[in-house]
Amino acid sequence: MYAPITPDHEFLDVRHAVIAAARELERRMPDRVTTAWWKEERGQNIFVDFNQANRDRTIAGAYSPRALPHAPVSTPLRWDELEKADPREFTILTVPERLRTVGDPWADMGAKPGSIEVLLQWWQRDLDSGLGELPFPPDYPKMPGEPMRVQPSRARKAE
Repeated sequence: MYAPITPDHEFLDVRHAVIAAARELERRMPDRVTTAWWKEERGQNIFVDFNQANRDRTIAGAYSPRALPHAPVSTPLRWDELEKADPREFTILTVPERLRTVGDPWADMGAKPGSIEVLLQWWQRDLDSGLGELPFPPDYPKMPGEPMRVQPSRARKAE
């Protein structure tokens, strides 16, 4: 999901806003959504990857093809299309016709950027209730307040 925001905050604030949103989704849909960084803890739940909001992270641009046999294409959708969309249907062969008939949902993507103020309030609420930082990607330096960066199955057990 791509959500343009006003450029009012630095990367760590944005990351914390995404963590707050992910935790709220996890609270509301505990059987479907997770913030568990380690794959062994996720099960079949949808992982909200808060680390994509870190500095130096990139996204695949809209309409970029993937190097897979069926040549899928990163394709923006309108909200009303999301529930029935099948990503396998968006390929280098089908997307040009989609653009001709449906138009380009990406055209005005940045027209109304959102605010993260409510999410930052949720982050503070979570901090006040004892929830803190989550793991950063392995290529980042250890960050203040970050939990251990070790798979739970490989962690040394406290004696």
